[in-house]
Amino acid sequence: MAGDAENVAAEEQVQRSVARTLKNGLLFLIVVVLLSAWAYLGFYTLQPGQAAILLRLGRHAGTVSEEGLHFSWPPPIVAREIVNVSEVRSEDFGFRGRESEDTARDELLEATMQTSDNNIVRVPFSVQYAIKNAFAARFRVAEPNAVVRDAAQAAMREAVGRMTVDGVLRERREALVSEVRLLLQDVLDSYDSGIEIQAVQLGDVQVPAPVRAAFDDVVAATQDASRLMNEAEGYRNEILPSARADATERREAALGYRDAKIARATGEAMRFAAIAAEHRKAPEVTEKRLYLETMEAVLPSIDKVIIEPGAANLLPFLPLGRERGSAER
Repeated sequence: MAGDAENVAAEEQVQRSVARTLKNGLLFLIVVVLLSAWAYLGFYTLQPGQAAILLRLGRHAGTVSEEGLHFSWPPPIVAREIVNVSEVRSEDFGFRGRESEDTARDELLEATMQTSDNNIVRVPFSVQYAIKNAFAARFRVAEPNAVVRDAAQAAMREAVGRMTVDGVLRERREALVSEVRLLLQDVLDSYDSGIEIQAVQLGDVQVPAPVRAAFDDVVAATQDASRLMNEAEGYRNEILPSARADATERREAALGYRDAKIARATGEAMRFAAIAAEHRKAPEVTEKRLYLETMEAVLPSIDKVIIEPGAANLLPFLPLGRERGSAER
């Protein structure tokens, strides 16, 4: 009997030992499975244009932007937030003609602005932006869209307020876009928003309806003035070269005439000085020569009647039917 009791006790110990081993093995297996499942949560995949914000026990541990498979400590040690940083988002202002009777007044006035010359204009525009810093865009500002809208309206009103109505409508539209983009980016950077402005686009800028006809007349008059100025400029460009050439020709002719007159007068003066010098040397001979030279120059061009000295009973001579200088007697 004692031997049977010992055998039963030994079998019970073996059974307990086997049960304890099985229980420990099952517990170990469960722990391994749970650890594996927990570790599996640490793997994540980023698609192109995505970034993962890693928070280790609530503190920013880094931002991963490379696409592909990554691993970090699983939650709750490290929490992850996936942000799409390649998406270009847009905010519109002014509805671009889609107003209705049910449109709220605040929404109607969001694109109504005052210029530096105290005119009112409607400036519908849109802003395209993207995220350049995922952590800042997620945790530095509570509502990025609202921040962009408020900052964009403030920047546009500031830029429009520095320009005249003509500059906003026509003359400085490109400058307005550039200035608004710079102002808006400066404001967002001062907030450390992590947002980058991609583009600012203006819509159809208009003046209020009651004065729109007057502004259309001004625009038409401005266009006519520009056209007339261009025509006048073309006429000037056509006339001026011809006038300059004519002036140059006349100036050169006058200079030639002046030089010829001066040379002739100088020659006459030198000739007279030479004759005067000869006259002082031999007055009678010089006077006789001058008389003869003068007669040689004068007589060939006139009719002449030669009468012998002492001739009497002369008949009057009347050269009828002759041309002056055609005969010589």
